[in-house]
Amino acid sequence: MNVELPFAPVDTIIRRNAGDLRVSADASKELATRIQEHGSELAIGAAERATEDGRKTLMAADFGVETVVDKDDLELPVAPVDRIARLDIDDRYRVSMDARIALADILEDYADNVARAAAILAHHADRRTIIDDDIETYFSLFE
Repeated sequence: MNVELPFAPVDTIIRRNAGDLRVSADASKELATRIQEHGSELAIGAAERATEDGRKTLMAADFGVETVVDKDDLELPVAPVDRIARLDIDDRYRVSMDARIALADILEDYADNVARAAAILAHHADRRTIIDDDIETYFSLFE
């Protein structure tokens, strides 16, 4: 699978939750992959809601978002999130800018939750580095 999301902003998200822990490149890559999979699944559901409403354009409300944050407040870049949204939906759909920003916000919250848990798992394992196994363990435990 080609990962659309750059690793640098994902690394930044992990680091803001890591405290004094280091972050391996593999952990950033694993989380970026998981973010992409989750975003694609959310977009499929949003496309289904848009279709039910007779629309071809995904809106923020299709992602369950009523108030859209300012995109400058997000770490995740909007352009790759747009590509993630389009991975598994039909080309006839458009994704509004508000929907892109809403999805980026949802995915960033998702990444923060995973990163916090990964930091706890690394501490529990008495390691000083968050590794990809911490990300994988989170998903094996909670999903």
